[in-house]
Amino acid sequence: MDAHLELADFRRQVTANYARARERGRGPEAWMAWRIARDALFAAHPQSPVPEDRRPGFVGMDFFPHDPSWRLVATVEPLAADAGATQPSPGASPGSGAAGVVSSPDGVFRAIGVAVATRGGQEIRLPLLWFEGYGGGLFLPFRDATNGDATYGGGRYLLDQAKGADLGADAGGALVLDFNFAYHPSCAHDPRWRCPLAAPDAVVPAPVTAGELVP
Repeated sequence: MDAHLELADFRRQVTANYARARERGRGPEAWMAWRIARDALFAAHPQSPVPEDRRPGFVGMDFFPHDPSWRLVATVEPLAADAGATQPSPGASPGSGAAGVVSSPDGVFRAIGVAVATRGGQEIRLPLLWFEGYGGGLFLPFRDATNGDATYGGGRYLLDQAKGADLGADAGGALVLDFNFAYHPSCAHDPRWRCPLAAPDAVVPAPVTAGELVP
């Protein structure tokens, strides 16, 4: 099959897996079903981020134990009119673009607001990006104190609508940010991939002991 069609199929299956997760709702059962389907995709699909020579022995990604306290909802604060030109550039692999945007192999992301959530009385504020390519899509990477140890040094992703990674919104329209579903960019699996990474200010102020562990 043509590589473009393979990639389209991979994204289709990722989208379907997240759709099933939204239908199942919160809880460890929905999370585990999402993990099982994702591991099967990574083990066998030709567009898996796992290097081809490692796929025969791939038995799945390790995760922190499921923690319901890390399922949050976030309101979005819009940026000031000039904020896009003054915000620090998000990080990127291998390089970033102008202030407020990040170039990636897939296109350009632009800051559109700040996702604001609260956990245990502590406020979490993360830049929310928008993919500027055809169709658009939300993108939310983040960093935390586990990076470089239990998780990849460049951080992890929560939302990437262009790739199908989206847990939706609650009844009031607030974004669901379930850190149990946090996952690594493809470049954490294999350096042949180039990935947009979280900005230096896209930091959760507590160690996020939820989600995927380093490959």
